[in-house]
Amino acid sequence: MAKRPVVSVIGLGKLGACIAACFAHKGFSVIGADVSAKTVEQINQQKPPVTEPQLTEMMAGLEGRLRATDDVAEAVIASDLTLIVVPTPSTAEGGFSIDYVVEAARSIGRGLKAKQGYHLVVLTSTVLPGSTEYGMIPVLERESGKRCDVDFGVCYSPEFIALGQVIKDFLNPEFLLIGEHDERAGEQLAAAYLAVCDNTPKIARMNIVNAELTKISVNAYVTMRISFANMVASLSEQLPGGDVDTVTGALGLDTRIGSRYLKGAVAYGGPCFPRDNQALAYLARQLGPSGALAEAVHAYNATSNERLAERVLEVVPKGGSVAVLGLSYKPDSNVIEEAPGFLLARNLAESGATVTVHDPMAMESVKKVLGDRVQYAKTVEEAIDANDVVVITNPDRAYAAIDLASVPRSTIVIDAWRLLRKQAEAGRFTNYVGLGLGDDIQRLSGALAGMWNDTARTPA
Repeated sequence: MAKRPVVSVIGLGKLGACIAACFAHKGFSVIGADVSAKTVEQINQQKPPVTEPQLTEMMAGLEGRLRATDDVAEAVIASDLTLIVVPTPSTAEGGFSIDYVVEAARSIGRGLKAKQGYHLVVLTSTVLPGSTEYGMIPVLERESGKRCDVDFGVCYSPEFIALGQVIKDFLNPEFLLIGEHDERAGEQLAAAYLAVCDNTPKIARMNIVNAELTKISVNAYVTMRISFANMVASLSEQLPGGDVDTVTGALGLDTRIGSRYLKGAVAYGGPCFPRDNQALAYLARQLGPSGALAEAVHAYNATSNERLAERVLEVVPKGGSVAVLGLSYKPDSNVIEEAPGFLLARNLAESGATVTVHDPMAMESVKKVLGDRVQYAKTVEEAIDANDVVVITNPDRAYAAIDLASVPRSTIVIDAWRLLRKQAEAGRFTNYVGLGLGDDIQRLSGALAGMWNDTARTPA
């Protein structure tokens, strides 16, 4: 059996810390590097520097296989394979900044200069096509005085993992995307990844520019599917007997389409989908072809958030209150970036409504932004109690477990994910509105009419 390479991971944030822990968990010796002294200290104390399921337990059992330093060059000198997992922030135009990548490359180059033997450098951060070839590699060669493909190898290999399930996704990838500058680099990276995976994924190996384009294309395509399903949901609502789950379920049976990301619920959010979609549109504008499709998806997604806020405000009575359940962009995450639930809570608060919020993991993130403009419920029951309207914006297990029999009969429950649909259909709760269901929208209209006829609860 070939000797396993020592791995260095540059950037120990939400993804990097988990990737480093996974390699160490699988028996690799791993050296992490980060500019944050606190992060380095936490790693060296076997404490997770970020919140992510399974990470605490995994780090507790690494038995000295993972250590951290603030010296990137030191990490490179002591390792055989370096993964760059640094931020690539979006620019005002819609592209990606590679400033952190270039900064990391300078330090890696200095490490390469001081060591003997072949070294593999892998960029995992999302970038625009051409960034690795024309942005990173020249810096590595200049700082090291060495040649790519001769003294060191380079790959571009982004991860397709979601916050809240980073470890699960990293250990069980659907496929591995490897953009290789030469065959030797690609072979070594593929071998290292396969030694970490619990499954045996397919591997897509290609040149670097194709891998860079593949990464943003995958996420942009997913945003299109989500938006299409949301459009079908909106149409279903306007049709008596309309049912988005029935329609998308049938669509998914067609092998040309499939069922993934065809749920029909709220707008997409998070740190990847919105910006990758905009990046593809930006790339198209720069190269000449129209980016109209990606631009239309982005615009439709924004209006989806606006329509949800308008719909909720329609049913909140004057002086009334609303609870928003689910503030992160997905379950098991504390990330609220572009999250529909967070945006809804903010919009409702700005409108003057009394807003109570709840999320299993994202409350502290919301407090940093909204402060005392909303009320924070410690439990689901507390969030529901005494509120005129309850909106479920995240398909978290905590909300799927709600018993409608315990909800006040006068409360309107708007369920974007239709988690409680079966309960409502069983007749246990009549003031239920499942988005994407035509009959429920008719019931919503009836509830509105009743509120208009009640002078004590006249809507604003």
